[in-house]
Amino acid sequence: MLSVPTLWTVFVINFLALGLIWAYVMRCYPSFEAARFWTGSAFVAAAGAAMATLRVIFPDTLVPLLFAGTALILAICLASMGVQKFFDRPLSWRNTLLITGLGTIGLWFFTFVHDSVPARMTVFTIAQTVPMALSLKLLLSRHEGRVNPGARLAGIVTILIMALLVIRMIGAVAGGGFSYMHFSPLQSVVVLVLVFLSMALNFGFLLMAMDHLRNEVADLALLDDLTGVGNRRYLLQRLTEECMRSERSGQPFALLVIDLDGFKGINDTHGHAAGDACLQHFTLMAQTRLRPGDMLARTGGDEFCIVLPSSTLREGAMIARRVLEVCRADAEQCTGNDIPIAVSIGVAQWSREMGAYPDRLIAAADHALYDAKKAGRNGFATYDPAPPLAPEPASAPMSDMVLRKRA
Repeated sequence: MLSVPTLWTVFVINFLALGLIWAYVMRCYPSFEAARFWTGSAFVAAAGAAMATLRVIFPDTLVPLLFAGTALILAICLASMGVQKFFDRPLSWRNTLLITGLGTIGLWFFTFVHDSVPARMTVFTIAQTVPMALSLKLLLSRHEGRVNPGARLAGIVTILIMALLVIRMIGAVAGGGFSYMHFSPLQSVVVLVLVFLSMALNFGFLLMAMDHLRNEVADLALLDDLTGVGNRRYLLQRLTEECMRSERSGQPFALLVIDLDGFKGINDTHGHAAGDACLQHFTLMAQTRLRPGDMLARTGGDEFCIVLPSSTLREGAMIARRVLEVCRADAEQCTGNDIPIAVSIGVAQWSREMGAYPDRLIAAADHALYDAKKAGRNGFATYDPAPPLAPEPASAPMSDMVLRKRA
C-alpha cells in the first residue's frame, strides 16, 4: 500500500505538470482565454495538495486540511469557469466566491466547532460537485451543430469524478473509517483513480483547445486579412453549397457582385492606405444593410460579393438598393479630405440551368455589373436573360449551283 506522503506528492507533481502545460499554452496562444482559468486551476490544486501534505508533518492540527480543502474547491470552480469561457458563456466570479466561501465555512465549522469527518466529507463533496454539475451541460451539449470530441471526453470524466466523490462521501458517512493520516488500501486506490481522472479531464480540455485552435486556423484561411469578411475561397465554398441546396429544393437564391467605382483613382491620388481605408469603410457600411444569414465576401481588389440565401431577383435588387443608398448618404456627408465611395452592383438569381456550378451564377452577376457600369455607374442592374428565340423555318434545299455562287 502506498504511504500517505507518497500519494499527496503524486497529487502535487501531477497538478504542477498540468499547470506548466497550461501555462505554456496560455503563453503561446494569449487570445485563448480559457487556458488562463485552467492554468490557475492546476496551480491552485497543486498548492492545495501541497498544503495537505503538511498534515503529515503537523499531525496535531487540522488547519492544513482546511486550507487544502478550500484550495481544491477553488480549483474546481476555476476549471468550471474555463469551460464557460471556452463556450463564450458569461462568467460569474460571484458564484465562484459563493461556492468557495460556503465550502470554507462548512469545513471550518465541522473542523473547529464540531469535529466530524463525515460532515467535512459531505461539505467538501457538495462544494466540488456543484461547479462540475454546472459545466456538465456545456460539455455534453451540441455547439454549432456538433459535439466537441474533447468536451465529450471531459464530460464523461466529469461524471466519473462526481460519482467517485459521491461514493467516497457515502463511505465516510456510513462509517468507512476515512482518515487523512492513514489511508486504507481502498482509499489509496480511490486517490490514484482521482489522480488519473484529473489527468484525463485536463487531456479533454487540451483536446478542446486543439479543436478550437484548428477551427481558428481554418477560419483565418477563409477570411480576408484587410476587411475581416470572407475571401474568394469562402465565397466559392458557400456558393457551391447554396447551388447544391437549391438544386435539391428548387428554392432560388441571389448573388450581388459589387465593384467600387474609380478605386484605381483613389489609390493613385490618395495612396494605398487611403484605398484600404475605403475598402474597410465600405465593408462596415454594407454589413449594416444585410439580413441575418446574408454573407459578404471580398473576392479581390475592390470587388465584393454578397450571397443572399433563399432570395429572389427582386429581393436581391432590394438589398442592392439599400447598399447604394447607404453609400450615397455617406458620400453626401463627406467634407474636406473625406473620400466619397460609389459602387456599381450586378444582381443575378440562381436558376436550374446553372445547376451546381457557381461560376455560371458569378458570370451572370458580372454581366449585370457590366450593364450597371455602362449605364453610368453608381447604380445597379439585374441579370434577366432573354427568352430563347423561336427557330427559323427550314428553307428549301439549295442547288449545287447556288451554293457555289454563295461560296
